Amino acid sequence: MLLGEYEHTIDDKNRLTLPAKFREAFADGVVLTRGMENCANAYPREDWEQLVAGRLGDLDPLSREGRTLTRYFFAGAADGELDRQGRILVPPQLQAHAGLKREVVVAGLYDHLEIWDRDAWRAQVIEVEGSAEHVAERLAAQRD
Repeated sequence: MLLGEYEHTIDDKNRLTLPAKFREAFADGVVLTRGMENCANAYPREDWEQLVAGRLGDLDPLSREGRTLTRYFFAGAADGELDRQGRILVPPQLQAHAGLKREVVVAGLYDHLEIWDRDAWRAQVIEVEGSAEHVAERLAAQRD
């Protein structure tokens, strides 16, 4: 399980060193793709395959919405491996999508990581902290 938030940097060669506690989860490879907000997502290859099999692979290619989400996730994706130092290459198109500069935050979200520009992450945390209780109440009401 991927948990926690860590401040890191992207080097001059567009490489991001993953926090040591996450590296084992990515030993079999990593898939980077666009996140729904202004971030990049990094999935262990197995978890990416489960997401595709369970949610993305069933998108209807005959519907506009299905094609839109398929393009969003797959066209922006990159398959990779960690190097010996635990680094991954963050492609320029994902850096642009997420507004990533040198200073980033890597946040564990159960089965994947989000990679945020550090300033954007701080703004996101303020937003989340201000609305989490209300969102939880709405989701709980939906279950009743």
